[in-house]
Amino acid sequence: MVAASSGVPASARTRMNIGEVLDRLRPDFPGITIPKIRFLEDKGLIKPERTPAGYRKFSVQDVERLRYVLRMQRDHYLPLKVIGEHLDAIDRGLEPPPIESVVPTVPQVALAADGLPSPESFRRRDDVRLSRRELVKIAEISDELLTELEQYGLVAGSRTGHYDTDALVIAKTARELADFGFEPRHLRAFKTAADREVGLVEQVVAPHKRGRDAAAAARAEDTVSEIAALSVRLHATLVKSGLRRG
Repeated sequence: MVAASSGVPASARTRMNIGEVLDRLRPDFPGITIPKIRFLEDKGLIKPERTPAGYRKFSVQDVERLRYVLRMQRDHYLPLKVIGEHLDAIDRGLEPPPIESVVPTVPQVALAADGLPSPESFRRRDDVRLSRRELVKIAEISDELLTELEQYGLVAGSRTGHYDTDALVIAKTARELADFGFEPRHLRAFKTAADREVGLVEQVVAPHKRGRDAAAAARAEDTVSEIAALSVRLHATLVKSGLRRG
């Protein structure tokens, strides 16, 4: 996969001139030329830095993006527009779509073997950013249902208008519950219960967050993850127990 540009080590921030880039690419792509690289830059597929004198300086990530573009052209005959959509998906933390598909796929949410979220799942952080159209498409819901979920506070987009993995899971679950007659207004009760659990967890963790050092912050995050997983386990078991008694 092509790496996104953020969070790379210092060794990956090496800058190369266009001749050095050619030397790296030619063993795998003998037909690569300087005009070809400039053409791909003009199409916005790579964005090398420029020196004050106007010379291009390429990063390791630029070279990997070029490899990806050239491989998709050579091996799969994809048009540049489609390759650009792949790169945009990768930049937003998504997996590029399978060659035979046109919809980016989302990494699987980590769940414990028993189906209940583990503490690790609460520690999980991802950079997935879905557009409204992508969320509706991947969750297989209507735009009207998404609007209702937002109105009842069950799903919220970011300031940039994107949606994260949690929004996707909520939307897919709401769609599955809709098959049993649940409407978004019914799901508001779940949101209220979740908010109460969040409040309880925050009360317990508040003293741990008062430490100013990095170790204290890490301990607080671990405590939140552990308590959150336990509270969800308790909630799920109480529901299961209640249904059995009923």
